Amino acid sequence: MVHLPKLIADLALILITGAITTLLFRKIKQPLVLGYIIAGFFVGPHLSITPTVADNDNIKTLAEIGVIFLLFSLGLEFSFKKLLRVGGAASITAFVEIAFITVTGYILARWMGWSFMDSLFLGGMLASSSTTIIIRAFDELGIKTKQYVRVVFGVLVVEDIVVILLMVLLSTMAVSKQFQGMELLFTVTKLLFFLALWFLAGIFLLPTFLKKAKKLLDDEALLILSIGLCLGMVVVATQVGFSAELGAFIMGSIMAETTSAEKVEHIIKPVKDLFAAVFFVSVGMMIDPQAIVQYGWPVLWITLLTLFGKLFSTTLGALISGQPLKQSVQVGMSMAQIGEFAFIVATLGLSLGVTSDFIFPVVVGASAITTFTTPYMIKFSEPVYNFIVKHLPAKWVIALSHYSSGAQHIQAESNWKVVMKSYASIMITNGIILIALFLISVNFLMPFLNEHIENSLLNKVTGLVITLGVSAPFLWALMAKKPAISAYKELWLVNKYNRGPLLVLEISRNIIGILLIGFWVNGFFSTKITFLIAVPLIIIVMLLFSKRIQAFYQRIEGRFLSNLNAREKLAGEKQAEKNRVQNRFNPQSDLSPWDAHMIDMEVNPQAEYIGKTLVELAWREKYGINIAYIKRGEKLIYAPGRNNRLLPFDHIGIIATDDQMQTFRPVFDAIETVGKTNEQLDDIVLQKIVVDEHNKLKGLSIRDSHIREKTNGLVVGIERDKERVLNPDSTTNFEWGDIVWIVGERKKIHQLHSV
Repeated sequence: MVHLPKLIADLALILITGAITTLLFRKIKQPLVLGYIIAGFFVGPHLSITPTVADNDNIKTLAEIGVIFLLFSLGLEFSFKKLLRVGGAASITAFVEIAFITVTGYILARWMGWSFMDSLFLGGMLASSSTTIIIRAFDELGIKTKQYVRVVFGVLVVEDIVVILLMVLLSTMAVSKQFQGMELLFTVTKLLFFLALWFLAGIFLLPTFLKKAKKLLDDEALLILSIGLCLGMVVVATQVGFSAELGAFIMGSIMAETTSAEKVEHIIKPVKDLFAAVFFVSVGMMIDPQAIVQYGWPVLWITLLTLFGKLFSTTLGALISGQPLKQSVQVGMSMAQIGEFAFIVATLGLSLGVTSDFIFPVVVGASAITTFTTPYMIKFSEPVYNFIVKHLPAKWVIALSHYSSGAQHIQAESNWKVVMKSYASIMITNGIILIALFLISVNFLMPFLNEHIENSLLNKVTGLVITLGVSAPFLWALMAKKPAISAYKELWLVNKYNRGPLLVLEISRNIIGILLIGFWVNGFFSTKITFLIAVPLIIIVMLLFSKRIQAFYQRIEGRFLSNLNAREKLAGEKQAEKNRVQNRFNPQSDLSPWDAHMIDMEVNPQAEYIGKTLVELAWREKYGINIAYIKRGEKLIYAPGRNNRLLPFDHIGIIATDDQMQTFRPVFDAIETVGKTNEQLDDIVLQKIVVDEHNKLKGLSIRDSHIREKTNGLVVGIERDKERVLNPDSTTNFEWGDIVWIVGERKKIHQLHSV
């Protein structure tokens, strides 16, 4: 009889059982994750009537690989730019919700008598919601055009990155057994340093390599390379004291900024799905029915905390961020479930040997309950809002409305703020690179030179020359690179009183640079030689070669920025000849007092209105909606006029409230595309400006201001003295402090401030 390794038999059992439950759960329209967990229960050691996995150790190893690929795929979907596009409303909402639910989860666990580490890990498990479950619920309820849905997606993005960081902190605390404030502060600083360093180095090196090797990379080679890079970063992350999951996530985030991101995401998906299935099945294998019964009360308390705690904290966060009460309640009721990350955090605790075995059945039980309640929570969010408004004091409702309106009031960013941001960017990025080069010199270069050069003086001089030679461009940038040139010049020329603070900033960073050089040289020579001979000599050399050093740094910076923007540039070249902006439309802060937002819809080829002009349709007059653009093939019509016609398969951007869309949607008979990225429409945004001395609109009518011609757009609303007017007449005059809502080209709208 031929010997068959137990791993192969176990894999066959796991995958066949998983496939059967997958088909069943697709049939009943339930999350596949729950199906895999139930499959794991069937093949686990706690159910004797079915075949059982024989070698648990091998399955655990495969499950760990599954977590790595899950985090790598999450990184591919994430990208650092995506976090920057989330916006303030979603970020504030997420941080309030995570802080509240993590702390209350810890307190609840301690109240139930759990250990310190069990309580900490429970807080981490409750910190995230389930993207899969939420998206499925939104699809089934047909509400993806709602304004608050975009806020929910933004919160999910922030939750993902915060939970990754929580996993790093929890694993560090579990291993070191250190819970002191300074220890945690050091861990966070170290984490941020390596995150920034890996990002800077990865963006500089990886896209360039992929571009050079593009002709040699077919699907097979790209798959092998991607997995190799992922596992390589996992090794690096574990070597410097972080978790394997963080390394996988970071590499995915770096690759997400390359032009090969979509292709990598496509070819890695089958591998990710395979190992992810093994991971979730392994989670199910740990479920003990007796433990669920035994810990029934903890399951109940955690479920109630998830449902009502997340509802309260997310609603509170949305209100603080300036969202209207209705939208805040809708966001809160959408987030009330336990996400898939809970299983990863629980697995981390068990693998480190710091959490109890009963954690899994408790979390799985609470997760299953909240999974089934999510669609009903979302469905009844509006009735709950009506109930709250009915029972809240009227003055509270009015105050919340005024707060929401006031939070939307924006002003032009001051030149000082721009300059200070630029200074901070220069100092932080170059400082991180210089620290990294110093660490490389101390830990790798000098030991190498000590082995190969016997002369001590020659050894030190060689090491110093190599180190400073490599560091020279970044030292120059730290000490001399001009920040935000236009804003800096304006501050310097407009007001002489600005010159003093600017000179202080310039002198301060030069002193920091000199001290850094002195600290560096002092590691090779005595303090006397360092500051009397070496430092002056180094500064003179840098001054003599400053132009060459500057040119070299600009080439490095140009390569980095080119790689960073390569994905957007490629998409722009394919889709249109016009310049594209990198920031996508972020509607959660736009027109929220009216609950109005921009929706991209496709003209049904069977629609009755095809061929009619906009004036004949009179949609603005009948339904109160505005048409921001018409996209026809590669042609994009900004702010279409009354004589423009709609043709089959045109994409049109509609500005409307949720109520207006509910009335208008049957008339339009559209195919929804909301929620899908459309790079061709990035130039069209819904933006607001304040009438002030910068744009000089005061006293002009909408027609006389020529906003339509200047922005390729139209004015869709004005807020004045807390009163709002949608679709104002073209004869309306602007007054000081008016908040003007314009749909048009983003760059041209921003240029109004400099008119």
